[in-house]
Amino acid sequence: MSQPRRKAGPSKARRAPAPPPPRRGGSGLFKLLILVALLGAAGFAWLCFGPGPGPREGGTETTVVLKRGSNLPEISQALADAGVVRLPFSFALAAKATGGAGRLRAGEYAIPARASVFQVLSMIRSGKIVHHFVTVPEGFSSAQVADLLNNNPVLTGHVQPPAEGSVMPQTYDVQRGDDRNDALQTMVDAQTKLVDSLWAGRKPGLPYKSKQQALAMASIVEKETALAAERPHVAGVYLNRLAKGMRLEADPTIIYGLTKGRPLGRTLTHADVIDTANPFNTYANAGLPPTPIANPGRASIEAALNPIATDDLFFVADGSGGHVFAQTFEQHERNVVRWRQIAQSLKGK
Repeated sequence: MSQPRRKAGPSKARRAPAPPPPRRGGSGLFKLLILVALLGAAGFAWLCFGPGPGPREGGTETTVVLKRGSNLPEISQALADAGVVRLPFSFALAAKATGGAGRLRAGEYAIPARASVFQVLSMIRSGKIVHHFVTVPEGFSSAQVADLLNNNPVLTGHVQPPAEGSVMPQTYDVQRGDDRNDALQTMVDAQTKLVDSLWAGRKPGLPYKSKQQALAMASIVEKETALAAERPHVAGVYLNRLAKGMRLEADPTIIYGLTKGRPLGRTLTHADVIDTANPFNTYANAGLPPTPIANPGRASIEAALNPIATDDLFFVADGSGGHVFAQTFEQHERNVVRWRQIAQSLKGK
């Protein structure tokens, strides 16, 4: 017998399943990542802004040379190798982050002890390099200039003596690693520019057939007197002698013929003057020497190109660093006697 069917009642709505509880592990990982990032940023900031390492051998600074053509990785490694920065990547990142990676200048740097990466970066960007100076004294011969350059410890390469009179005596700024030939070319270019300028304003009627002859006269003037005020007078005397067909009889030309301008180391003798057979002996040969006998400075070149008008034909030392001038040989002989008396009195002093 079948059972009676139950009437269907209203259906009950199903409840949505409850969301799963949050995973505690994911939140912890996120916080850990944040912490790691903060620690990394703090560490990078310390590497960049914190004090750098001290000099390995003590002192107050470290010298490092950045070669021309070095790229950022090479510069960073050179700084690290020198002990200026702790890690090369810190310098590289700082340079890139500040947009200065392409503005780093080669040269020699004296980095202060414990300078930060950003302080080092600022120095290299601004090119605060160590400067070295080479001074060519007035009256140095070209052989002496070559010696000066070849003995300079910060320069590289080797130079031969340039043409006599072609170097401008003054002080030059050089950098460690500069080629000696480049430094010499700078000196020659400076002299060429100066001579061209002064030649254009020379006094009319001078007997020079070329700038080289003017430099020859200027070099004699340079070696004869250290007093700038006397140089136009000395030049006037020698030009008077040339005009009268007299030999110059300049002692410095004898020395140059013997030593190429290096110090003689002794007093000239009568034999040096009489027996020295070379084209630079102006006692034996008429006219100017074939080349300058030194590298004259500006004042001597100006004197040779703008001498004073004088009737004097002779001069001799006066014992005070200057000279006394004379128009006649008789006057000159008296001045020579006086000078010998002064020289005798100065012996041993």
